[in-house]
Amino acid sequence: MHARSALFDVYGDHLRPRGGQAPVAAVVRMLDPVGIQAPAVRTAISRMVMQGWLEPVQLRGGRGYRTTERANHRLDEAADRIYRRTEPAWDGCWQVAFVDPPRERSARMRLRADLTFVGYAELADNVWVSPFPRSELAEVLDRAGATVRTARAREFDPEPTEAWDLPGLRAAYQEWMSTADDLIAGQLEAHDDEDEAAFAARFLLVHEWRKFLFADPGLPVELLPADWPGRAAAELFATEAERLQPGADRFVATCLGA
Repeated sequence: MHARSALFDVYGDHLRPRGGQAPVAAVVRMLDPVGIQAPAVRTAISRMVMQGWLEPVQLRGGRGYRTTERANHRLDEAADRIYRRTEPAWDGCWQVAFVDPPRERSARMRLRADLTFVGYAELADNVWVSPFPRSELAEVLDRAGATVRTARAREFDPEPTEAWDLPGLRAAYQEWMSTADDLIAGQLEAHDDEDEAAFAARFLLVHEWRKFLFADPGLPVELLPADWPGRAAAELFATEAERLQPGADRFVATCLGA
């Protein structure tokens, strides 16, 4: 697990409801049970400040960092998708983006990752599709220095679902369901403190589930088979995340000195 990814998880899942800020010492304490060491945490924080995700703030518990408005927007959008809070109705139209990418290879790679994260897939070279309009599109393109022309397609023949690796996504959901119980049990057995164990188990559960944000665009139910395993996987995730929440909250409160 990368420290930067772990920081996004802890700020998004635990600190966002608490003002999106915490002393550095508290963040280090929170990430210790999941194997992220203090030097890696501090290095990742510095990089996230340079990238515009965090900003320094002086707190009662010492020097700390809080999420920027840009980060808050991304974390809220991610939380909606992680917990499947909304399932918008599909109007049958596809959103098509004809992207003129930046010249630099690193910028192009970041742009591809960001477009995938917000729910687009590349149907052909520099032609991206999504079943829903994505409010983050303009920000993603502006940050990359790219431009775009967009269109709404009322008919595709066949539907462009092949732009996503649905067989691979099916297998990933099935694999996740077969390992989730062992992941949780392993953490509950590895920590003597029950609240710390609940935090570690829930943290890793969310971290693994969060990976589906980069693979699952949330296709409308009309486009998915009746036996789509993503539904059962989402139910399992929601049940276990809720079960572990009270203990995890107590551990976070202890780390924050509440």
